Amino acid sequence: MQEELLYTPEEIAGKLKLSRYTIYEMIKHGDIQAHRIGRSIRISESQLELYLLSTKQADNIFEADIVIEGDSKYALVNTVKIFVATDLDGRVRLMIRPEDIILSAGTFISSARNMLRGTVTQIDADDMSAKVYLNVGIPLCALITKRSLVEMDIKTGDELYAIFKTMSVRIVK
Repeated sequence: MQEELLYTPEEIAGKLKLSRYTIYEMIKHGDIQAHRIGRSIRISESQLELYLLSTKQADNIFEADIVIEGDSKYALVNTVKIFVATDLDGRVRLMIRPEDIILSAGTFISSARNMLRGTVTQIDADDMSAKVYLNVGIPLCALITKRSLVEMDIKTGDELYAIFKTMSVRIVK
């Protein structure tokens, strides 16, 4: 597993063009998650990404519990099991980028462990892309091209599979 970059609050302040004091206050209030390592505070790349996504009203961010069944590790979001690859356990936050989700009319053999069947509840399209929202037991958003939307003739009420790799699921405490 690749090592994740850790930043000091001062480095995050520089990236976000905020004061160091503001970053410490955001950590204190829980706006940005951070790790306490000895007397130091560090913020991981994933924690920064989750914060930035949450400020944009991002899709596909969930609270979950890590569950192990046999040799499989899941993040349990309500009753939906999502395969994950993480060393973390207990209560976590997870994120799946909408552009990492493939939509399919059926299942197929692939390396993707997550194949969740759902119903299209909403479609937001522009000239180039479309956000397709599915209810798979939780609300998932997939970002596809407008061409895919048209060629697959996707409409509200259609049943589709949301397919994504285990490695596409970001997990943080």
